Amino acid sequence: MSRAAFALAISLLVAAPALADPPKAKVAGGVVVGTETPNAFVYRDIPYAAAPVGPLRWAPPAPAPAWSGERDGTANGVSCPQPMRADGRPNYGSANGPTSEDCLHLNVFAPKTAKGAPVMVWVHGAGNRFGAGWIYDGQSFARDGVVYVSINYRLGALGSFAHPTLTVAAKRGTPLANYYLMDQIAALEWVRKNAAAFGGDPKNITVFGESAGGGDILALLAAPRARGLFQRAIVQSGGGWGGATSLAAKEAQGVEAAKALGLANPTAEQLRAVPVEDLVAKVSGEYGVTVDGRLLKETPAQAFARGHAADVGLIIGSNSGEDSLLSDEGAPSAAAGASATPASRAAAFAAGVSPAVRAAYPEEVAQGEAALGAAAFTDAAMGAPARWIAAKASGGRASAWLYHFAYVGARFRPVVTRAFHTAEIQYVLEYWGRRTPLSAVAADDRAMATLMHGCWVAFAKTGKPACGRTWPAYDPKSDQLLVFGNDTAVRANFRKSRLDAQEAAILPTLELGK
Repeated sequence: MSRAAFALAISLLVAAPALADPPKAKVAGGVVVGTETPNAFVYRDIPYAAAPVGPLRWAPPAPAPAWSGERDGTANGVSCPQPMRADGRPNYGSANGPTSEDCLHLNVFAPKTAKGAPVMVWVHGAGNRFGAGWIYDGQSFARDGVVYVSINYRLGALGSFAHPTLTVAAKRGTPLANYYLMDQIAALEWVRKNAAAFGGDPKNITVFGESAGGGDILALLAAPRARGLFQRAIVQSGGGWGGATSLAAKEAQGVEAAKALGLANPTAEQLRAVPVEDLVAKVSGEYGVTVDGRLLKETPAQAFARGHAADVGLIIGSNSGEDSLLSDEGAPSAAAGASATPASRAAAFAAGVSPAVRAAYPEEVAQGEAALGAAAFTDAAMGAPARWIAAKASGGRASAWLYHFAYVGARFRPVVTRAFHTAEIQYVLEYWGRRTPLSAVAADDRAMATLMHGCWVAFAKTGKPACGRTWPAYDPKSDQLLVFGNDTAVRANFRKSRLDAQEAAILPTLELGK
């Protein structure tokens, strides 16, 4: 090499920029190494609790063990055990890939210059049986100055289970059955303890979720052990009038499940030794709230009716096509563009509608039983309880805001006329997901995402969803909500006669007491 060439090579080496060090955060368990994106420092797969295996299966979550050295936080972790598609496609909860009981991990998307930033913790939905935190991206929140956290929690029979043997084996006062809620509380405790490591404010935490995740947040609002772990809450299509199971009923279900697994009179050790694959494949059911008398002493509806729910700022709402839950998958796929509601199932629901409720739906009755069933289900399952909870929450020191999401994405409009269950998630996150090509996202879709995401961010930052649109706090006297749709606007007395009829029919069945 000539002297000139050597000098040129040296000058290029000197001029070349050094590779940036990856972001690192010091949390309770040790140092975690993340990745840098244009909008965020991202830390994935951080354990917030110990693996719930062996004696910790069907037990409250234990603290995560510390690790030595630096933990790699650059890749997604596993999902909690759940039914997966054999062909590897995402399941009902959009999860695919490996699963493991060692899954109580979370992901953090932090603004690069965050200091005292608000924190938002996302609780995914899908019936408390499917899904994972890693599915939901938080880049847009970090871009807008919010520390975003998404969590895994135990699912299916691993997250919601009781058996007399386990009850006897548990120490006095130990919470039972609601292990998925215990996990969520443990995650919130971890976030409060470690928020500052990511530039977050541990005294400004908003918890938000959709579907079962929204219902879980209502349960957290009713759970004394969750008090003080978050200052605001957002419930997206979370219902609120769903029945809860008593501990005795849950134990009876557990006895039948154990028999199906070949265990007639099992010990606690035998139950905890059942292969996880058998639990996922052979145990099915509803995985909602159990009133165990320890973690939960009343249903969420009872807590709101009696004034026992946490008095925090609340956004709550539902979608115009919640009856998509009557379909096999709950929502049309972007690829298939399927109809939101099988007419036969909607008609079957209509068959059970009382004459008094039927009288409140004259237009739908004229259109036929399928139209009546779709509308009545949407109102009974989501719309009416959301309005009722907003009214109850409005009586405290904090305010509540009610919304109705009716926007239909451009790619669905040829076959869908109403916003199906889960449709709002992409707009709230301002993230189009792993299965939506950006070419399918229209300009008005992006505008709706900018608006709705902005409302959620403003709420986390200021306690009010001040996002460039008038959105009054809910007052049952004025009965105003914000409709997100092609013509976003405040509406008064929205579907009032229908929702009133649903209240009159359903509230007496909830044993609300005083």
